[in-house]
Amino acid sequence: MTKYLISFPSAAMVIPDGEFQAVADAAHAVVQEAKDAGVWVFGGGIDESVPPVMVAGDGTVTEGTYPQTRQLEGGYTVLELPSREAALEWAAKIAVACRCAQEVRAFQYDPAS
Repeated sequence: MTKYLISFPSAAMVIPDGEFQAVADAAHAVVQEAKDAGVWVFGGGIDESVPPVMVAGDGTVTEGTYPQTRQLEGGYTVLELPSREAALEWAAKIAVACRCAQEVRAFQYDPAS
């Protein structure tokens, strides 16, 4: 089975006034469905109020991040699925719940994970 990252940037999720709870309930229902199906690995949103830091091999911590990941934010789900087609089906469910398109990427196989 392959692990898939299903994600969206924060700016993609535009929720009309008064509909936040409905979106949250729909998203939680899809999460529960994935858990019940045994495909859930992890999910959540990046806490954008906590600034990123870089940690070097010697333990030195500096504020900031790699330039290409400066805009890393939004919501992420990792599911373990039998096929890319299954990943696309789950991404569609998440897209409906979150009311925005989802990006799908496969993790490379690692026998230790």
